[in-house]
Amino acid sequence: MDSLEELVNQWIWRQDFWLPPGVTWKDIAEGTVDGGRHPVPRDLFISLPLALGFIALRFVFERVVALPLSRRLGVRDRVRVRVTPVPKLEAFYLQKKQQPSQSDLLVLEKHCGLSQRQIQTWLRQRRNQDRPGNTRKFCEASWRFVFYLMAFSAGLVSLINTPWFWDHRECWRGYPRQAVAEAQYWYYIVELSFYLSLLLCVSVDVKRKDFQEQIIHHIATIFLIAFSYCANYARVGTLVMLVHDSSDFLLESAKMFNYAGWRKTCDALFVFFAAVFLVTRLVVFPCRIVYTAVVDSLDVFPPYSGYYFLNGLLLVLQALHIFWAWLILRMVHKFVFLGKVSILSCKFINDVIPQFSNKHVFKVERDERSDEESEADEEEEEDGEEEHSWEQKKGALNSKLASLASNCVLNNLTNQRRKINSRMPKAR
Repeated sequence: MDSLEELVNQWIWRQDFWLPPGVTWKDIAEGTVDGGRHPVPRDLFISLPLALGFIALRFVFERVVALPLSRRLGVRDRVRVRVTPVPKLEAFYLQKKQQPSQSDLLVLEKHCGLSQRQIQTWLRQRRNQDRPGNTRKFCEASWRFVFYLMAFSAGLVSLINTPWFWDHRECWRGYPRQAVAEAQYWYYIVELSFYLSLLLCVSVDVKRKDFQEQIIHHIATIFLIAFSYCANYARVGTLVMLVHDSSDFLLESAKMFNYAGWRKTCDALFVFFAAVFLVTRLVVFPCRIVYTAVVDSLDVFPPYSGYYFLNGLLLVLQALHIFWAWLILRMVHKFVFLGKVSILSCKFINDVIPQFSNKHVFKVERDERSDEESEADEEEEEDGEEEHSWEQKKGALNSKLASLASNCVLNNLTNQRRKINSRMPKAR
């Protein structure tokens, strides 16, 4: 066992990579004062069983708390049409869930004995069967809302009286001999465990348009939390987590009320969320936290491998913030100048950003951050296309009938005039 730990310390926890030049793990251990603890990489191993515990707790919460709450708030699921089982179409759907090409339609037409229109309708209805309902999305949003709200409240209470909360240069005073308070240690462990649980459940959660961005965000966050703890950047790390939690619970609450149909409440929460997000992610995070990690830290140690690794992860997060802020600003532009906006599943813009209607209320339509998450999804678009084509055909048919009727009337008038003209000589 000792040889295994020595091998891990030699290849994974190398001092020359994780720590500044001239700093050793022993130097960090000497920083334990006033009942605090010094960061040890093996402290993070507890986050793995805690992540599994979060998954189990989420399973219980969604069924015991979130599901009854969704019914009381009036969340309703759309009734989906059940398709007639067709084995060959089912096999094709399970293999390729995207839209079939023209060659695929020709092959399926020969094997199934159905027309291309019938095949497209069957595949569309089959996709709609797999779409998550509002109840499932409400339960997922409520779980995240509860965690983000509790994490933000606990983080704010543990940090508001610390000197580095107000003066970020204090993050580097006395480094690396800085003790980590017990509350800040558990703040780290709980946040790391939660993001590990999100990463483990990403395949079963509601998929959104920014699915890949969410994966990158979770991985970058996990690495950032783990590295900042091991290298004793706990002061900067706690500020990063607090900034992120400050707006996430507002987004999840807006999504909850959106699924419940509380339009005005959803509108107000989204406006509040957009303001908090833009201030914290585009002003506070880059101008205070990233600045102190990139510039102020150089007063304590020269650049080294861990320095570039830490700041690289911070810049990845900032790039994601800019991407999500662009989505929000685009929605705000639609709301202000066009009277409507598509929001949420933003997830962030983690979830959703449903649409504001012309009355400035949310409609569950296309989610800027969500694809399979929006209520006005592909089935409505395709049904709308069918209705539009039917209206065109109907209008063309009506015009033909009108022209035919007018021709019939003209022919009748012409025949009547001829009869009258033929009778005139006889009468004379």
